[in-house]
Amino acid sequence: MNAPLVLTSLRIAAIPVLVIVLLSDFRGKELLSFIIFFMATLTDMLDGFWARRKRQMTVLGQLLDPTADKLLIASALICLVEIGTVPAWMAVIIIGREIAVSGFRALASSKGVNIPASVLGKIKMILETFTIYILLLGEKILGPLFILSRVGLWLVVLAAVVSAAEYSWRFGRAVISSRT
Repeated sequence: MNAPLVLTSLRIAAIPVLVIVLLSDFRGKELLSFIIFFMATLTDMLDGFWARRKRQMTVLGQLLDPTADKLLIASALICLVEIGTVPAWMAVIIIGREIAVSGFRALASSKGVNIPASVLGKIKMILETFTIYILLLGEKILGPLFILSRVGLWLVVLAAVVSAAEYSWRFGRAVISSRT
């Protein structure tokens, strides 16, 4: 168990804590949920950086890291749907895209085709993270700036759909025509 795996494990451990805080009703839950989510996303940046810099990349880490990312985002979005902050249809598109692209990558990998993260996919992730930051802080803390969460959600949905289409367009033929 190296340091990057510990950071990834901390991110996974933060997920149920975030869910409990988001679905509870107490004064300050917005700020606490923001801090938990922020710290979890910080571990995402640090674990990859550390693994590459110290040459501590492992197969387990390469599997757990993106899984932890998707679980964190999906958990936050599902909770935000439950508390009425995010429309369910938007969460379904965003989470559905993650599942579809993960499945497509797994299929491609089984056929020897490597699908790296695209620039648009990275932009989607950044938009997604910052939009969730805004949603977690909420209207009570942000006031009129909370409108940025609506703009962010629309941009995330658009980026999710376009980036999924981009993966399909760029790699679909190679995946379908590859044999194993």
